[in-house]
Amino acid sequence: MANNKKDKNLFFNIIILYITKMNDKKVIWITGASSGIGRSLALKFAKEGWTVAASARRENLLQELHTENENIHSFPLDVTNTEQCKAVFNDIVKKFENIEICVFGTGIHDPKSQKFFNLDKIRKIMEVNYFGTMNSINSIYEYYNNKKGGQISIISSVAGYRGLPAAGGYCASKSALTSFAESLHFEMKRVNVRVCLISPGFIKTPMTDQNDFPMPMIKSPEFAAEQIYIGLIKNKGFEIHFPKAFTFIMKTLRILPSSWYFKIVGKGMKKIDY
Repeated sequence: MANNKKDKNLFFNIIILYITKMNDKKVIWITGASSGIGRSLALKFAKEGWTVAASARRENLLQELHTENENIHSFPLDVTNTEQCKAVFNDIVKKFENIEICVFGTGIHDPKSQKFFNLDKIRKIMEVNYFGTMNSINSIYEYYNNKKGGQISIISSVAGYRGLPAAGGYCASKSALTSFAESLHFEMKRVNVRVCLISPGFIKTPMTDQNDFPMPMIKSPEFAAEQIYIGLIKNKGFEIHFPKAFTFIMKTLRILPSSWYFKIVGKGMKKIDY
């Protein structure tokens, strides 16, 4: 009888320890997690022991992520749906309680359609890239104001630094995100919440596979995930940008007078017959 009692106590202690460890795990919410940077980032954080709430429209791809790593949990979401964003985040909070980091990375681009002005395509890009992120921010804003801690991260792009050829809608959406992140920084600093802007260069993803022009210094999504992880966990700055050699060039172009910028980019377009 005494042995049975000891065995039961040991069993319950193990269960309690398991639950405690589960509750101790830090939680990150990532949107756009079904492919590209978002997918690699979900796998990176899961590998590092984080609990990952992964959101995207394609539920089958989210389930594949869960199969690869059980630390990743599927929360299907269309970020253009304001009410669904609220409902999904509420579900995440109910399940995991303390959400340490949010990374909003849903994005689309249609380079072939943007060689000429196309209002419908531009509207769609803005709806997903910019307003999709606004819907996501809206769903967490009150939570982080009350939490008074944590991180909100927005994936923009170096394409948001200046206007680029055949990318009017995409550049505009990313430029809007960059400016919004800067504004949000001031708001959230008052409640001890870090706002982080993520500005990648060219990363090999299904989206950049659509481009029909040379992409200098292109990197893998795994490289991007590693840089973002280091920036979010080990550094405290506002912007995470990579690869550094490429972003240095883009930041230099950013401060040039428009006349110089147009000449430099125009020459580049002629070289590649774009």
